[in-house]
Amino acid sequence: MLRSPVPARRTASARRTTSARRTVPARRTVAAALLAAALAACGGVGANGADDGGKGGAVSLTTMGFGLPDEIATVRVDAFRKAHPGTALTINQGQFDEQAFLSAVASGNPPDVVYLGRDRIGSYAARGAIQPLDGCVTGQAIPMDDFYPAAREQVRYDGRWYGVPEFYNSIVLLVNDRAARDAGVEPAEIDTSDWDRLAELAEKMTRTEGGRIERFGFYPKLPEFLPLWAKANGADVLSADGRVSKLDDPKVAEALDYASRLVEAQGGWTKLKAFTETFDYFGEGNPFVKDQIGAMLTEQFVVTAMAGTTPDAEITVLPFKDRQGRPVNNVGGNAWVIPKGAKNPGAACAWIKTMTAADTWVAAARARAAKRAQEGKVYTGTYTGNARADEVIFSEVVRPSGHKAYDEAVKVIRSVQEAGFAVPQSGAAAEFKKAWEDAAVRVLQGERSAADALGRAHTEAQKAIDGAAS
Repeated sequence: MLRSPVPARRTASARRTTSARRTVPARRTVAAALLAAALAACGGVGANGADDGGKGGAVSLTTMGFGLPDEIATVRVDAFRKAHPGTALTINQGQFDEQAFLSAVASGNPPDVVYLGRDRIGSYAARGAIQPLDGCVTGQAIPMDDFYPAAREQVRYDGRWYGVPEFYNSIVLLVNDRAARDAGVEPAEIDTSDWDRLAELAEKMTRTEGGRIERFGFYPKLPEFLPLWAKANGADVLSADGRVSKLDDPKVAEALDYASRLVEAQGGWTKLKAFTETFDYFGEGNPFVKDQIGAMLTEQFVVTAMAGTTPDAEITVLPFKDRQGRPVNNVGGNAWVIPKGAKNPGAACAWIKTMTAADTWVAAARARAAKRAQEGKVYTGTYTGNARADEVIFSEVVRPSGHKAYDEAVKVIRSVQEAGFAVPQSGAAAEFKKAWEDAAVRVLQGERSAADALGRAHTEAQKAIDGAAS
């Protein structure tokens, strides 16, 4: 599993261990206690202008969880500065820190606007740590219909807007052409809808030497992609309203059992972890160039990074298909939210509108394309949560690069965007995710069967969901 070097975009595939996850509940308990003591019910964010914050005169605006690593960020920030010269902007660069965030909210001194993973929104909304944005959306006329449906679903909780989406991360199948051909199949012919043949292919692409993995044939990306595998098997892990766990659905267990057996047949979870810990997914020595992976499920930003570092890599990007042969794509990404107690919610709302607007995204994409051209590198596009922006970016900004593998990859990534789904928001979103991740790890480690692990996870998750709703 990998951790992206750009925290604003690439947080979905962080490496986890059981011991690390066991430290989370203690932090959450402390944070929850702080919130319970300090927070009142949210009234929501209104439509005050950015330059007066509803109070008159110049105001300040402080961010959290956001940085300025490249032109995609700086162009949009410059657009805000230009539109709102009376706002003193402070960008606290660095990754989102949950404990620091909740402590700041509880103490009554939060940042004005926060950048965080969309999958966390339900938990923070239920706790009262973030404010509903209905007034912001209406007052600033933020066109929520411009965003992809799955991204909109992730920022909505209990019938209200709690965030506005930023990037849109799709999951695709990334194939090492050499490994596929070694196994006797053309890369483009790989079909993930046939689980029996996929298992056979995984074993054929796997190479070991002296009991050590030299090439892992097919990496199913568990535990984090369990909802994707469940969906491919015709199941959801949570009801559409976010109130009923479906982790006990036999189809979810079947999907987990299958994907975990793929890992076991290729050397096992322990060896896989040790093997992948050395990978540099975003560098010139990535595991596809080094022939260390046959195929893997991954977010599209891995493909984007490889285009810049290894443009001649022999790869093929394909859609991940369900068992009926239809593309399936569990999307993710970050969003902007406004904390409870933000001193300048009007300025924060104007910031959110600017940072996620179609025109701002297109300007940033043009800057990225120009930089890539100057560097002589392939530009595969900027994949935003704003579908209207993407229409312009991929029709006017992205041009054929002459590197067929990446030009074809862009087409595939675009084709699966509309097939995107997201796990519905829940008041216990964090607890629910932890429950199924822990269950998957127990299965991968051989501690429990898929049905048993998920049955226990279902009970834990439903208890957390019911508690959040009470």
